[in-house]
Amino acid sequence: MDLFEYQGKQYFARFGIPVSPGGVADTVAEAVEQAEKAGYPVVIKAQVQVGGRGKAGGIKLADNAEEVRLHAGNILGMNISGHVVRRLWVELASDIKKEYYASFTLDRAAKQHLGMVSARGGVEIEVVAEEDPEAIARIHINPVDGLTLARARDLVDSAGLDPEARNGAADILVKLYRCFVDGDADLVEINPLILTPDGRVHALDAKVTLDDNAAFRHPEWDEFRGLQVMDDREKRARDKGLQYVGLDGTVGIIANGAGLAMSTLDVVNQVGGSPANFLDVGGGASAEVMANALEVINSDPKVRSIFINIFGGITRGDAVANGIVEALGRVELKSPIVIRLDGTNAEEGRAILKAHESDRLVSRPTMVEAARKAVELAGGAQ
Repeated sequence: MDLFEYQGKQYFARFGIPVSPGGVADTVAEAVEQAEKAGYPVVIKAQVQVGGRGKAGGIKLADNAEEVRLHAGNILGMNISGHVVRRLWVELASDIKKEYYASFTLDRAAKQHLGMVSARGGVEIEVVAEEDPEAIARIHINPVDGLTLARARDLVDSAGLDPEARNGAADILVKLYRCFVDGDADLVEINPLILTPDGRVHALDAKVTLDDNAAFRHPEWDEFRGLQVMDDREKRARDKGLQYVGLDGTVGIIANGAGLAMSTLDVVNQVGGSPANFLDVGGGASAEVMANALEVINSDPKVRSIFINIFGGITRGDAVANGIVEALGRVELKSPIVIRLDGTNAEEGRAILKAHESDRLVSRPTMVEAARKAVELAGGAQ
């Protein structure tokens, strides 16, 4: 679950991470009220989960109530890359001497937590990684050991932050790591982390992605769901208990396991196709689960083919195949299906699928072959 900026800052504050004082506003009058509380000048920021807010006019500086009314009125209801602004964050404006970057996430390949810090903040970290990868200092952290203040200082030194920012930045890194671990997040990111002219370091922005699998430990997360922007596909998937993210392509994706689902998206892209979604059915692929997944995919009018990619570990391939066949009898499909089945009892599963093959249901032995066929059925490379 991705949080809005204001929610991320509220989450940071729970762990002692310094953020600019401010408040949320859903109306122009509330924006003025929050500005009066924060003190002028203030920054009025559109709350949408998409980049480019500043360029679109969704971030404005205001020196008085009249300017707050003007900017808040213009920003509320604004459409920024398909996201309509329904809420504002109004915060005390900060003087900025330097901008940095800091984040923690999970490095699945290394099976450790990954911390990143850069003296080049305020721009997309992907741009920094491409243009100047040496400008990003990285550290792997064993979850058992955690992050000490000494290691945080080493990371700050490696990133080349200004001397007057190093103590404050190291302190924030320790708190940010605790937010990442104790807060059950998949990602915590501050961009920019700023140094003010008077030597203070604090978070000027907040990006937080919470791990939905940990939601049972956090009933307070329910308050974050009110403004989550989901399209009809995502709402339908959530109602069915599926891990789904809608995209804009033409090849519907169903896989068992988040890693396999991500790899499937990558392979479809590599062979010239465009994924329509990320959909993880988890460790099992029963008839009910597969029918639910197919119903969600089927509701997307852009989908022209469906790629089911299943690797059987504990789950047997023949059971998966029987589940898929039964699910097909429950759902009236609009698009042809390509299936790749591998792992435990894969041969038995393929034999079951072979008996049901047609021009609308085909199987392929490898992921790449199946991806190519799915892209072909969707109309070829984009």
